[in-house]
Amino acid sequence: MSAFKNKVSCLALAMAAMAPGVAMAAMEGPSGNDFYDVPSIQTSENGDLIWYRDADVNLGDNASVEKAYNVLYRSTDSLGAQNAVTGTVIIPSVAWTGAGERPTLSYAVGTHGLDQSCAPSKQLTAGTDYEIANIRAALEKGYAVLVTDYAGYTNGDVPTYLAGESQAHAALDIFRAAAQIPNAGIDLDAPSAVWGFSQGGQTAGWVAEIADNYASEIDLVGVAAGGAPADFPVVADFLNGSVGSSFLLGGIIGLSEQYPDDIPVNDLASNDGLAAIADYKTKCTFEFLFDYINLPLSDFTLDNKTLDELLTVPSIKNRIEEQNLGTSGADVPVLIYHGTADEFIPIEQSVALKDDYCRRFNKVTYDVYPSEHIVTLFQATPGVLGWLDERFAGDNPRNSCYSFAADPVSNANPGGGDFIVSLDEWNLDAELHLATLDQTVELPEDTTITADANITAESLIGDLNVPDFKAKLNILIQLTVGLSVEPVGQIVSETQLSRDGILSINGSTQANVLINTAGFSWLPIPFNCKTTEPATFDLNYEGPISDLGAGNIVFAGETEFAELECGWMTALFNSLVAGPGQTYNFRVVAPAPERL
Repeated sequence: MSAFKNKVSCLALAMAAMAPGVAMAAMEGPSGNDFYDVPSIQTSENGDLIWYRDADVNLGDNASVEKAYNVLYRSTDSLGAQNAVTGTVIIPSVAWTGAGERPTLSYAVGTHGLDQSCAPSKQLTAGTDYEIANIRAALEKGYAVLVTDYAGYTNGDVPTYLAGESQAHAALDIFRAAAQIPNAGIDLDAPSAVWGFSQGGQTAGWVAEIADNYASEIDLVGVAAGGAPADFPVVADFLNGSVGSSFLLGGIIGLSEQYPDDIPVNDLASNDGLAAIADYKTKCTFEFLFDYINLPLSDFTLDNKTLDELLTVPSIKNRIEEQNLGTSGADVPVLIYHGTADEFIPIEQSVALKDDYCRRFNKVTYDVYPSEHIVTLFQATPGVLGWLDERFAGDNPRNSCYSFAADPVSNANPGGGDFIVSLDEWNLDAELHLATLDQTVELPEDTTITADANITAESLIGDLNVPDFKAKLNILIQLTVGLSVEPVGQIVSETQLSRDGILSINGSTQANVLINTAGFSWLPIPFNCKTTEPATFDLNYEGPISDLGAGNIVFAGETEFAELECGWMTALFNSLVAGPGQTYNFRVVAPAPERL
C-alpha cells in the first residue's frame, strides 16, 4: 500500500510540473532513501515544499520532541540556480511561555562531511549527530527548530561545502518550507532567528547579510554566528598543514562542486589528490579530521602546487574571496562569538568581522570564550540561548561596537603538531561524601583543573588545584573543620575521541586529605592531621564530545581514605573519617566567557 501511495505522490508531482507558475500543494514523500531522490519538477518559488514525511529523531532520552518531519524543498545555490535541499523540522513538546507565537529557529550545523550518511537529517534519525546537545537545548526553550542539510545530500549529489550564499539560502528557505507542512504549526509571521557555529556560523553570517533581499517576509529578529570562517584566505592559510587541514581539503572539494569551471579540482589534483578526494567524499567529520591531519594542500596537487600558488589563479582567488563575510550587512541584531584557543579558525578574523559589521550598524554583540573550537561550540550554548530569548522578547541587544576592551588575540596551540585540547584553570565542581559521618563536603568554588588532552597521543596529563577550605562536620557536636586536599602527582589518563565523536577518558589521580584545624569558628584548634597514604580517585568517562563544553563531564566513584596521623585526636578522627566507601563527584566546568 505504501509503495502505491508513493507512486501516486510522484505522479501528482510530475503533473504539477506541467503547470508552470502554479504553486504545488504539499505532498507526502516516499519512505526510505527514495525520499532523497529529486523529482523532475520546477517549483514556482524559493522555499516551495516539494514533499515531506513524518520523521523519527533520536535526540536522547526525555528529549522535548512533539513531532518531527523530513522535508525536501526548493532553494537556490550561490550562482542563483534552482536546487533541492533536504532537512528536518522539529516541533517541541515544551510549551512556549513567552509573549506571542512560538518562535522558530533555523539551526545551521557545522561541518558534517560529504557522504550522504553524514547528512544531519540522517544523523538526527540515527542519534549520532554531534550537535544534538544544542538542538535539544533549543527545543527545551520551546523553540521550533529547523535543521537544513544544505545542498548536495540528495541522491547522486555532492554537498557544496562552504559555499556561503547557497548555505544561507537553504537556512532561510527551510522557514518557508516548514510553514507549508500541514498542521505543523509553523508560521512565517512568528519571530525567527538563525544560529550556527563554524560552517554554521558562516551560514548565519551570510543570512544576516542577505536576508533583507532574499527573504524579507521572514520576521528575522536575530542571528547568532559562532566560530565563523569570515576571511577565507586567512583561514585557509591557518588550516594548511595544521590540525584542521582536513577542513581546507573539504572546502576545496565543496567549492569545486559549486564552481566547477573556476575551481576545476580534478584538473588541479595529482593522482594522490584524486584518491584523497574520492576517499574524503565517503567520510564524516571525525573520520577525515584524523586521516588528513597536518597534511598541506600541496600533498594533493599536480607539481605540488602550494596554496599560495593556487590563490594566484584569478578564478580560484575570486571564488574563495567571494565566501568572505562582512562585505554587507542587514540591520538585524547579530551575536558573534569565538574561542581564543580556536585551533581551526583564528579569532583575529572574527574580531575583524565584528568591526566590519559595527561600521554598518550598531546591533552587534561580541562574546569571547577561553576555549578551543569544538569546546566553544557547546560552552557557548547557554549564552546564545539567553541572547536569543532577549531577541524573541523584543529587548535591545547588548552593543559591543563601542566597547573599550582590548581585542582578544589567539592563544591556540601551535599548528602542525598533535591535536591538543587544553583546559586552562577550568573549574571543578567537586564534593566528597564521608561514609561514616554520612556527610557531604563541598570543595571550594575556585577548585580548578589544568590539563592537556592530547587527542593524537591519546593521553591527558594535568593538575588539580584545591585551595584550603572549611567545612562544618557533625563530630559529636558540630565543628568547623579546616581541610586541605593535597594532590599527589599529576592526573594521568588515556583519552580517545572516536570516529563517531565519542570522548572516553580512563585515568586517575591521587590526593592526601589533611585536617588543619578543628573547633568552633571563633576558636579553631590547630592540628597537623594527614592521611598516611594518598587516596586514589578514578577518573573515568565516556560520552559525546559535546559534554566537554557543556559541563557534563562528571567523574564519580568510590575511594578509601587511609588512616590519619593526628596526634592525640588520631583515634577519633580515624573512627569517623578513615576507611572505605568514601564517594566523590567531580564535574568539569569551562570558564565563563568575556563579554565585550
